[in-house]
Amino acid sequence: MTVLTPDILQAEIAIVELTNAFRAEQKLSPVTVDAKLTEAARAYARFLAASDLFSHTADGRRHSDRATSAGYRYCIVTENLSLNLDSRGFETRQLARDAVEGWKESPGHRRNLVTPHVTEIGVGIAKVRGEEKYLSVQLFGRPETLKYEFKIQNGLTDRVTYTFSGQSHEASPREVITHNACTPDPLVFERAGPPLLGRRLSGRYLARDGDLFTLRPAPGGGVIIDVSSKPQPARATLNR
Repeated sequence: MTVLTPDILQAEIAIVELTNAFRAEQKLSPVTVDAKLTEAARAYARFLAASDLFSHTADGRRHSDRATSAGYRYCIVTENLSLNLDSRGFETRQLARDAVEGWKESPGHRRNLVTPHVTEIGVGIAKVRGEEKYLSVQLFGRPETLKYEFKIQNGLTDRVTYTFSGQSHEASPREVITHNACTPDPLVFERAGPPLLGRRLSGRYLARDGDLFTLRPAPGGGVIIDVSSKPQPARATLNR
């Protein structure tokens, strides 16, 4: 029986192509190949193939640790693994299709395929010695350089409490605060003034890159929250 032997490099390229085709079907932007993510994916695929282990922590590390070790400074990084075995071997594109189709059918892996804010990808494939078994590793990332920024300008004479991405913050009177984040997250303005006696606010937003949220007094003692994209200088910076 003739055993098919895939071209590993071309199979890795095909996984990227099929992934981007699927993202396009979901109305998502394509991801581009990153050399450091590719290095991390290939190294882990080789480890899995040599050790005959199969898990996201088989080497005692997480995928984020492996990406960092490869020099990838990330905002977001996720990982998909695939094990494909066939005694007849694999045609190059069939190996790629089997891996991607398996990910599409698994809720967790599919979620990684369609993560909206990732921009880069790395793929590595390795063969188990003496078997027609292939390990595929797919890493998605958004680099730290693509953190987005928004500002809060407290134009009130009272301090303002708010939550961003579930974490509580406070803006002093006349303070401008800059937030840097990896994904758009909920921003909720809660209160102006002391914790128990202050005015309750009802502003809930999805903070995006370039947004400026300005709080100012309204006639009658209320609070107006203006939202614009005009940049303002910051006097305090919070990073997460």
